[in-house]
Amino acid sequence: MEASRASCVALSVVLVSVVITWAWRALNWVWLRPNKLERCLREQGLTGNSYRLLFGDTKEISMMVEQAQSKPIKLSTTHDIAPRVIPFSHQIVNTYGRNSFVWMGPIPRVTIMNPEDLKDAFNKSDEFQRAISNPIVKSISQGLSSLEGEKWAKHRKIINPAFHLEKLKGMLPTFYQSCSEMINKWESLVFKEGSCEMDVWPYLENLTSDVISRAAFGSSYEEGRKIFQLLREEAKFYTIAARSVYIPGWRFLPTKHNKRMKEIHKEVRGLLKGVINKREDAIKAGEAAKGDLLGILMESNFREIQEHGNNKNAGMSIEDVIGECKLFYFAGQETTSVLLVWTLVLLSQNQDWQARAREEVLQVFGTNIPTYDQLSHLKVVTMILLEVLRLYPAVVELPRTSYKKTQLGKFSLPAGVEVSLHIMLAHHDKELWGEDAKEFKPERFSGGVSKATKNQFTYFPFGAGLRICIGQNFAMLEAKLALSLILQHFTFGLSPSYAHAPSVTITLHPQFGAHFILHKR
Repeated sequence: MEASRASCVALSVVLVSVVITWAWRALNWVWLRPNKLERCLREQGLTGNSYRLLFGDTKEISMMVEQAQSKPIKLSTTHDIAPRVIPFSHQIVNTYGRNSFVWMGPIPRVTIMNPEDLKDAFNKSDEFQRAISNPIVKSISQGLSSLEGEKWAKHRKIINPAFHLEKLKGMLPTFYQSCSEMINKWESLVFKEGSCEMDVWPYLENLTSDVISRAAFGSSYEEGRKIFQLLREEAKFYTIAARSVYIPGWRFLPTKHNKRMKEIHKEVRGLLKGVINKREDAIKAGEAAKGDLLGILMESNFREIQEHGNNKNAGMSIEDVIGECKLFYFAGQETTSVLLVWTLVLLSQNQDWQARAREEVLQVFGTNIPTYDQLSHLKVVTMILLEVLRLYPAVVELPRTSYKKTQLGKFSLPAGVEVSLHIMLAHHDKELWGEDAKEFKPERFSGGVSKATKNQFTYFPFGAGLRICIGQNFAMLEAKLALSLILQHFTFGLSPSYAHAPSVTITLHPQFGAHFILHKR
C-alpha cells in the first residue's frame, strides 16, 4: 500500500515537473524571450511595432496583403509596386525608417538596407543562415537552397558540374526546341487575322516548365505536367505558411490543408523517385549517362561516392537527389517565367526599347537560330533583362537567422533574431539608385552592373556570396533565347484588358495573368 502511494506521489511529481517545464518554455517562447529581444534591438536604435502576444505583426501582414491583392494597380512610368507586393514592409520602413524591424510571430525580423551591411550578411553565411522556423515551410522547401554547413557544401560540389558553361552551351538546342514550339503555337493563333489577343502567362509557364523538364530530365513538359501541377499547388501552401505563426504540433492535426500537403509530398516523391530509379537502372545496365542535369548530377554523385569508398556520408542519398530534383523543377521554371513575363510587360509599355532590342536581335543573327556566342553579344537585350530584374525581382526578400550573437555593421544582433535581405526595397531605394530608381531605364546598365551600382552592394536579384543562385546563368541564357525568338517573330503591346497586379506566390507572379496583343512581323 505504502509502495503504491509512493509510486503515485513520484509519478505526480514527474507530471508536475513536466507541466511546469513545458509551461515555462511556452511562456519564454511567447513572451519573455520576445520582450528581451525587443529591448536589445531598441537599445541599439532599431524601431518597429511593439511585440503583440504570439502573433506579432503576422495578422496585420496577412490583412494588408489580402487588401492589396483585391484589385490591380495602375501601370505607370514609376514602378512603385512595393505597396502592393510587400505592403507591410513598405509601411514599416516609411513609418520607422531604414533601421526597423517587424514581428514574424514571436521572432523579430530586422530590415537591412545599408549596402555594406547587406554585403556583410551575405558573406557571413555561417552566422546568417536561411530562416525557416516554420516546420511546414521547412518540409516544403528542399534541395540546395534549404541546406546549411557541410551538407550544403557537399551538395554544391556535386551539383556544380551540371551548371558549368560548356554544359549550358550543350543545352541550348534543348532550349531552342521548347521556345520554337511556343512560337509556332503563337504564330498559328496570329496567322488568320495578323494579330491576336492572348494571355501569354500560361504559355510562358509552360515554356519554362518544358525547358526545365527537357534540360533536367530529358523529358518534355507533357510528361512532367503532373509534377508541375503538384508543385504549383504546394507553392500556395508555402506562401500561406510563410506568412503565418506556426503553433507547435499543428502540422500533425488532420486538417484539410495538412492532409493535402502530405498527399502532394507523397505523390511528388513517388513520381521523382520513379524518374531517378529508371535512370539508375539504365546506368547499371551499362548505358552512358545522359547530358541532362539529372544525368550529370548522378554521374557526379557516383564519382563522389567512389572517391570516398565506404564512407556512409559520401555523396547524396536517394532522398537528397529527390530534394534537388524538386528544386530543379520549381526554381528552374519559376525564375525564368516571371523574368520573361515582366520583360514583355515593360517592353510593351516602352515601345522604343522593344524596337531597339528587336533591331539588335535582327542585326546579330537575323532570322537564323541563335548561337551561344551570338546571344552573349546582345548588349541591349542584356541591359533590359538586368533592369527588369531590378524593378521586378523574382524573389523579393531573403530572410536569414542569426544563430549566435553576431555583429552586423553598428548593430549587435542577439541569437534568434532574423534579418531580411530585402531585394525589392534595396533595388527601389532612391538613396541608393537616385531619383529615377523606380523608372525603367535599361541604359543605367550600359557599363555593366558595377558601374550602375557605383560599386556599391545594391543589386542582387539572384542573391550573393557563396550561396548565390547556382542556376542564374541557366535562367539568363534561357531568357535571352526566348526573348530573342519572340522579338524575331512578333511585335507586341498590352491589351486593354491587361491588369497590372504583381503579387508573391514564392516568386513575383502576375496575379491576373498577362494579356497582350501580338502582331506578326
